[in-house]
Amino acid sequence: MQKEVRSTCCSKLTVMIRHVLVAILLFPQCVLAQKFVHSGEALPPASAAKTMQVPAGFQVTLFAGEPDVKQPIGFCMDDRGRVWVAEAYSYPTHKKEAAQDRILIFEDSDGDGEFDKQTVFYDKLNYVTGIEVGFGGAWVMSPPYFYFIPDRDGDDVPDSKPQVVLDGFGLHANAHNLANHLSWGPDGWLYGTHGRTNWSMVGKPGTPEEKRTRFDGGVYRYHPVRKVWEAFADGCTNPWGIDWDDYGQGFIPNTVEPHLFHVIQGAHYEPGRGRKTSQYAYERIKTIADHLHYAGSKIRAAIGTPEELAIGGGHSHCGIMVYLGGAWPDEYRNRVFMHNTHGRRTNCDVLHRKGSGYVATHERDLMVSRDPWFMGVTIQYGPNGNAWATDWSDTGECHSTRNTRKGTGRIFRISYGKPKFTRVDVSKLSNKALVELQLYRNDWHVRHARRVLQERAAAGGEMSGVHRELRRFFDSDRAIPQKLRALWALHVTGGADDGFLLKQLSHKDEYIRAWSVRLLCEDREPPADALKQFRKLAKEGDSQFVRLHLASALGRLKADAKWDIAAALIGRGEDADDQNLPLMYWYGIEPLVNENLSRFTSLAAAAKIPLIRRHIARRVADFVKERK
Repeated sequence: MQKEVRSTCCSKLTVMIRHVLVAILLFPQCVLAQKFVHSGEALPPASAAKTMQVPAGFQVTLFAGEPDVKQPIGFCMDDRGRVWVAEAYSYPTHKKEAAQDRILIFEDSDGDGEFDKQTVFYDKLNYVTGIEVGFGGAWVMSPPYFYFIPDRDGDDVPDSKPQVVLDGFGLHANAHNLANHLSWGPDGWLYGTHGRTNWSMVGKPGTPEEKRTRFDGGVYRYHPVRKVWEAFADGCTNPWGIDWDDYGQGFIPNTVEPHLFHVIQGAHYEPGRGRKTSQYAYERIKTIADHLHYAGSKIRAAIGTPEELAIGGGHSHCGIMVYLGGAWPDEYRNRVFMHNTHGRRTNCDVLHRKGSGYVATHERDLMVSRDPWFMGVTIQYGPNGNAWATDWSDTGECHSTRNTRKGTGRIFRISYGKPKFTRVDVSKLSNKALVELQLYRNDWHVRHARRVLQERAAAGGEMSGVHRELRRFFDSDRAIPQKLRALWALHVTGGADDGFLLKQLSHKDEYIRAWSVRLLCEDREPPADALKQFRKLAKEGDSQFVRLHLASALGRLKADAKWDIAAALIGRGEDADDQNLPLMYWYGIEPLVNENLSRFTSLAAAAKIPLIRRHIARRVADFVKERK
């Protein structure tokens, strides 16, 4: 079979010559960087990197720029630390023929921060919006399709044409607000985000319309072993990207203000915007950010002024990184970084626990660009703790539909101090070494090692030694984040059975208890002993964080298992003012109106949370009206 792939390798000299030629042809006086800011012209790629404003000790270098990379809408890293980039040439028009969106692989073999090898992995995609690798190939979101492109032997040449895993992802309303991004979660699922306007009817190829799942936007996930797709959370206007903190809590940005949300399984987030899938939510969970990034046109035009810097740019955010890379100063760990589309910068938010969830406060920006075309899309850290950030490099409003510049794009490396370089290939390590990486400070290694262990377990590999060592880590006197990493690795390799998780429901740490609740409900059929302990935790437990996960669990239980747990949760009057719990309790109990109207109505008497009583009354009224 003829391979529909071409591969090219670029020497350091060739790359350097390209950059020089671009600078000479487009910008004869590149040293006058300030001139280009005022004239509205883009800075050359290397100049854009050099003029980035970053905190003391940080530096920004150019990893790749046009013409070597163009329209970089997303990227990920493989087990060797190579950067896989999705190039979206077709945006903003979905092409029926001659699709040319590409997947490129960039490699920096000597660690100098600049790529020296480029490979075209595939070049016939249409409207690509997300890329991730694992399980012997590349996973690609390209609405209306979700593809898997196999490369089992790892030679960077697809083994076949893209395989359609799922279809029905919306592309019917406009050029944006659609399914996008892909990232591996700590639980072994592949997560993605999804805008509201182009809602989807998801199913495997050939699934009739009435058996498909409607999804109106938010967060979704796909399990690569069980071949299951499901909605995870509903809401936001156009979230783009997801990442997790040290405790496995997910966070997403929003490309329309407000900008940051804590991802809770089963949640409905503002704004509602008439979503059919959340018509009975009535109210939606708000942003965790205690601030907005928005500046008037006069301040935005005066980039770099104290006033503009204090506000933090514009209202649109894209891409997210919760830094766990280990190479930056300790205060940066668990901070959230998001590209500010209009503000030409990368914002920083600091997370603080509050009640069942979090609140985020604004901290000094990580990076401010002097290039007026800077539009960050994706950001993530790599194997040496440095971060990579893509720049769409365009003008106009945030969607770039009226003035799309097809020939631009950059990837920057953000490092601290003197960057270290070590060759890696996580896929080649022994099981013992992969287990030991679960204790590594740089979570890039933890995540890749966990996924490789998951792949080996799925392929039937012997895991008894892995489980024994992970249990030892879990039982040792280690910090909770390390215990959680042992727990997640046990889960994805089949080593955390119901008996083990049941014991952890009594663990002294709330994060362990909460994750045990969640993992017991993965298959939607927790054992009877678990349901008994859920009821006890709901009624007597001292942790709002655990109750948040019990509320999420309501959405995964059968109706007859929900009633007693729900009654106990809504009887916790102390949760009435929590930012999440009243609404999460409501989302969990609302479907019960269709099971037993009388019993559902009686929940109002058990509720000690005013919101629950109001919403029960409203839902009963709607129920009766709809059946007249």
